[in-house]
Amino acid sequence: MANVADQLVKMLVNSGIKRIYAVTGDSLNEVNDAVRREGTIQWVHVRHEEAGAYAAGAEAQLNGKLACCAGSSGPGHVHLINGLYDAHRSGAPVIAIASTIPSFEYGTEYFQETNTIKLFEDCSHYNQVATTPKQLPRMLQAGIQAAIHRKGVAVIGLPGDLTSVDSEDILTATQNFDPIPVIRPNDDDLVKLAALINQHKKITIFCGIGAADAHDEVVALSQKLNAPVAYSFRAKMDIQYNNPNEVGMTGLLGLPSAYHSMHESDLLILLGTDFPYTPFMPTDCKIVQVDIKPERIGRRAKVDVGLCGSVKDTLTALLPQVQQHPDDTFLKAQLEFYAEVKKNMKIYVEDAGSKEKIHPEYVASLIDELAAQDAVFTVDTGMSCVWGARYINATGKRQMIGSFNHGSMANAMPQAVGAALAYPDRQVIAFCGDGGLSMLLGDLATITQYNLPIKIIVFNNRSLGMVKLEMEVAGLPDWQTEMHNPDFAMVAQSMGIKGITIKDPEEVRQGLIEGLMYKGPALINIFTDPNALAMPPKVELGQVKGMALSMTKLMLNGRMDEVIDTIKSNYKHFKDLI
Repeated sequence: MANVADQLVKMLVNSGIKRIYAVTGDSLNEVNDAVRREGTIQWVHVRHEEAGAYAAGAEAQLNGKLACCAGSSGPGHVHLINGLYDAHRSGAPVIAIASTIPSFEYGTEYFQETNTIKLFEDCSHYNQVATTPKQLPRMLQAGIQAAIHRKGVAVIGLPGDLTSVDSEDILTATQNFDPIPVIRPNDDDLVKLAALINQHKKITIFCGIGAADAHDEVVALSQKLNAPVAYSFRAKMDIQYNNPNEVGMTGLLGLPSAYHSMHESDLLILLGTDFPYTPFMPTDCKIVQVDIKPERIGRRAKVDVGLCGSVKDTLTALLPQVQQHPDDTFLKAQLEFYAEVKKNMKIYVEDAGSKEKIHPEYVASLIDELAAQDAVFTVDTGMSCVWGARYINATGKRQMIGSFNHGSMANAMPQAVGAALAYPDRQVIAFCGDGGLSMLLGDLATITQYNLPIKIIVFNNRSLGMVKLEMEVAGLPDWQTEMHNPDFAMVAQSMGIKGITIKDPEEVRQGLIEGLMYKGPALINIFTDPNALAMPPKVELGQVKGMALSMTKLMLNGRMDEVIDTIKSNYKHFKDLI
């Protein structure tokens, strides 16, 4: 007779799970063996449970389907937390199996005992512990449905002693129900919205990830209104391509053109966005917000009209009611501004930098040129994120993920593991910072073990670049941001990955071609300029003062060479500030 572990694995397979990312541990042993005996589901042996949670979250984000990770009792649970937080905040449907100490030891402060209910409460939609054979299938099915429909993490606590017990018949449904409703505002609200739109001439549309499946409708609306289209980082790959009215992204990593367009408009239409950076939102224009989760409406901006609906369904119903706007003066002005911004962005592409100070903008631009049209990009939080945001362009087939909501370091490499397993026929490129890669360096071995042809680009600026910039903007001299790195290419080679080191800008193109065309996994270690700046769309006076104060403190501390290097490396930025 099948035991509980067999039943668990069968239900996971029936729900579409292809693999479980986990580190084998004693309380997981029966599940591990059930996976082996079942034969169709893959056990992916990561080196750290955090990497497994990241990989599962990436898989779920990229294909929109349920993914799975697991951690054994105690430390295995705690290691899962960061990756699960990221998956949950990204709306990735992930089921996490948290195997625990024997149930008869609960409450005794037993070895490796953790309270999974308390531990995972803040990063899950469903979080329960099964202690009897009858509970497990019902809880697992409830968790699966919660993860899929509420878009986030579900955690099933599973005592090690329960997994070997004989399973019991399931009396409730175990199939996945995935109904797709039509969700849009009521007819009266749509009429009022159309009337408001028809009254205004200078309109900007701003799209978040909630508009990802509404590309054509967004473009149609923008053309009907002669409205520029801005977008968040998460929405870039879905909104930018084949969009003649796009003016880039805004936010901390964004461009002045999107910021300018939003602040010059008299009506701003927010579509499917929970954009967190309120200082980038205008305050002197009318704002309309459409979101499928009405509790989000108005919490980031002073919204005048808030409507509940999916972006695609709402725009489909709205478009016939909106008049064609004949005046394209506002749109042309914003597109001209955007063209100038893109021209300025090429400065650091045309000037590739110098030895061991290669401009990261140049590197990212070359990767954009050389990468496949359907490449999957993962980007580390920090400066690597900036270069991906600004220089990797959408094609309609490319995808890009990162820790955009949780903002954690070290996400890019393990997310690339999940991407490569989910899409074995697509090119997967990870933009890694030296700080991020160092954090989970051990999982390079996972890439080799499963022969995943991931291309890891290390933006090796020998520092925690974003933290350094934040300190400088705050008027502080950068302190304890230096990275004393190993030779990443040699580390990669020792793990069976092709390693390439590039220190000269003249070697970048050929080195990238060699690495990207290599049939197996490759790590390209590029020595980038540690003083490269990522200026925000709008520079505040306080930031200018902070930078000046920081430079002064560096000079007083005898670090004049760093001040000169920073100014030389960023002459265009400083010129603009002056």
